[in-house]
Amino acid sequence: MTLDRRAALNGIAASTLALTLPITARAQAGGTLEQIKQRGSLRIGVTQAPPWFSKDPKTGEWSSGFGISMGKAMASELGVKLETVEVTWGTSIAALQANKIDIMFMLDATPERAQAVDFPQTPLLYYSLAVLARDDLPVAQWSDLNKPSVRIAVPQASSMDKFVTENTPNATIQRFPGNAEAIAAFQAGRADAVCLFHPPLLVARKTLGTGKIVVPKPAKFQASSAALRKDDKPFRDFVDNTFATHYKSGQTQKWYEEFLTSFGLDPKASPPVMKEML
Repeated sequence: MTLDRRAALNGIAASTLALTLPITARAQAGGTLEQIKQRGSLRIGVTQAPPWFSKDPKTGEWSSGFGISMGKAMASELGVKLETVEVTWGTSIAALQANKIDIMFMLDATPERAQAVDFPQTPLLYYSLAVLARDDLPVAQWSDLNKPSVRIAVPQASSMDKFVTENTPNATIQRFPGNAEAIAAFQAGRADAVCLFHPPLLVARKTLGTGKIVVPKPAKFQASSAALRKDDKPFRDFVDNTFATHYKSGQTQKWYEEFLTSFGLDPKASPPVMKEML
């Protein structure tokens, strides 16, 4: 076989291999911002989780929630439309890696996740460790709950369990398999308060129609973020700057409060998502 023929065959083989590579692998080479502009849409992952994402049961459209508002603002800035892609919290990272979505809001930047995806430097927002307590239970500080007469429900072996065990050791701590069981204990009157990070408590308060959500002092909060594909600095910088701009202007809190109002909740009675307001 001549060198020229061998080179030609090698070229054909390389071309064939390129054609057989997954489309997503080849598409990612252009970078997320370039893909978004070529496609004409910003794809965000969504899952039914008010106040972050909420689907209208009448239309089937993902029409409200903080993540929808942020997604629309980002899409508008890029001059494209917003495209929602249904995922679950558990499948969202795989969806990013497979290039099915461009960003997933409300994923905390943990070391484990950072091995698979990137996160912007600026947090998206902050949420607080809170309690849904009986309306007549005085709660202003964690010390108010640190009494044997106060029954606190928590998911077993969770960060909430660890916190109340260390900070309210005199309380009667009731441990349950998950959030739903802890909330059910409160609903049944078997607990005086349930301790969780505040987003699921908002929905619980709405569903139960009773109790008050309080962020006891000193406030314990943590940042949430958004997951992006690995090693895409231009898009990561865009997201970082966008988060910082909306947070500093107060728009982040405004979007959150707008959803609470539409959901039938009083924003003044709900914990804020800006740490400066806690």
